[in-house]
Amino acid sequence: MKRFLLLAILLFIPCTALHGFACTTSIVGKDASYDGSVMVSHSDDGLGDGRLVYVPAMDHEPGSMRKVFYSHCALGFKPEWGGSETQRLMTGDRGPGYNTPGVPRSVPLGYIPEAAHTYAYFDANYGIMNEHQLSIGECTDKAKVHPEPQPGKRIFYSAELSRVALERCKTAREAVKLMGKLIEKYGYYGTGETLTVADSNEGWVMEMCGYDMDGTGGIWAAQRVPDDRFFVAANQFRIRDIRTGADDMMYSKNIFDVAQQKGWWKPADGPLDFTAVYGDGEFHHPYYSLRRVWRAQSLAAPSLKLPAWAEGPLTRVYPFAVKPDQKLAVKDIFAIHRDNYEGTEFDLTRGLAAGPFGDPNRFEGQAESVADKEGKLSPVVGEFERPLNIYRCVYAYVNQSRKWLPAAIGGLAWFGPDRPATAVLMPFYAGALNLPASIQRADILKFDRGSMWTAFNYVANYAMLKYSYMIKDIQAERDRFESSAFGTQQALEASALAFWKKGDHKGARWILTKHSEKNSAAVLKAWWKLSENLYLKYNDGYLNTSAGIAQAVFYPAWWLKRVGYENGPTTYEKKPGSN
Repeated sequence: MKRFLLLAILLFIPCTALHGFACTTSIVGKDASYDGSVMVSHSDDGLGDGRLVYVPAMDHEPGSMRKVFYSHCALGFKPEWGGSETQRLMTGDRGPGYNTPGVPRSVPLGYIPEAAHTYAYFDANYGIMNEHQLSIGECTDKAKVHPEPQPGKRIFYSAELSRVALERCKTAREAVKLMGKLIEKYGYYGTGETLTVADSNEGWVMEMCGYDMDGTGGIWAAQRVPDDRFFVAANQFRIRDIRTGADDMMYSKNIFDVAQQKGWWKPADGPLDFTAVYGDGEFHHPYYSLRRVWRAQSLAAPSLKLPAWAEGPLTRVYPFAVKPDQKLAVKDIFAIHRDNYEGTEFDLTRGLAAGPFGDPNRFEGQAESVADKEGKLSPVVGEFERPLNIYRCVYAYVNQSRKWLPAAIGGLAWFGPDRPATAVLMPFYAGALNLPASIQRADILKFDRGSMWTAFNYVANYAMLKYSYMIKDIQAERDRFESSAFGTQQALEASALAFWKKGDHKGARWILTKHSEKNSAAVLKAWWKLSENLYLKYNDGYLNTSAGIAQAVFYPAWWLKRVGYENGPTTYEKKPGSN
């Protein structure tokens, strides 16, 4: 029986803990960015479906109903709602990208009236950006209540909400209001959620949750990010006091009544603190969220000298948003997502756990990761620091929305497959006619040389063998492609804009689409070649180059001392305590 229970734990954990319980998202206001764009970023830190899918614009007959599907990233994979653990949707009504042969067809939780016309957008485990450069990011939060889905009562999670918003809205305010109405009318299930929602003018933070395991509706609040500020969230609600009548805040009509009915708040307590009242602290362990917020804000505004340590999960030491010391570019935001606390007291590239070659990856495991040799759960208690960059990230991106350009050109998603530290940012324009096939293919259970995600995940995993060496080879190749992409951006957009001004909108879209296809093909080819080069160069633990094979790469002295190298067989004398 004990063995059965342990096996059940092992099988259950991957379906619940790895899909969406760990993401980081940010907003950069237009006056905080280097070029006046509004930016949204997101790292989806759950090893699930790594596809970036193009959903085309569509026209619908009067009276049509839109299917609302279950979201695996809400509460883990549930086979009764279709799809698979590695493929989030199987449906023919959202374009060819989701019509995946061999995958169980997705079963609707419910239906809502369809719009006469829906916009084209990029979709992943959550919606990303539409053709009007409306942009969305996400992170999962721990709420007091995480209701299960139920047809007729609770049919929406943030993932489907974000898709409906991208299908129907052009502005962030419009999107927040629509998603709020959908929560109130059709019910909300799953974890607490933060959505970062932006257009070319402004950015909003929208947070939501359920409040009763058998209830209907849901709770939500939204706050505007000041134009000269940088906002970040990392698996914990970030909206604090709800201010009635404020121009920069929106919220559900029931936000005060529910809190009082549940006994979570009363007016005598003062302003309703959304994070404290509806949240339940950090996921997993102390500083799982707060450390990332501290690090991201400190990288953007080091002059604030924010403390790395706080008095508890409800600290107010980290502002809702900070004014960056220098205006931020795309590469600055992605550098934050690539961070492993390098150069701080929490540096994950240092210490015994990093091994002799500075590997920052820390496999979290679950209880089974510290089981003893008999299989019983170990009493070992502890945690590793949770970095912004993490090995199980499935993709990350930085979106730009730029009001001085037509939306088709101004909207730009810089997308990086797999974990940020070893990813290459690739540009995909909001007005694209499609996305490259390689970026729309990913399955963790299939080795697919035609999949961009597979290529990056393969190289990232291989790099763990000798990280401090291989990461330099990876960064050199990464920098080559990113420098080229940033360097050619101005000329590419000028060419597309010339077509657009002449009225040839399809021609402009074609130029942008073909550029992304060509760039992606070059990246995919180069990344598989890089995997081969890494294998040859570091084969059998040596350094192998044209200058000579089997060049010794030994372990550092500090590591040898820590692991007992000096206790090895250096003499024929029997050592004290030996058998």
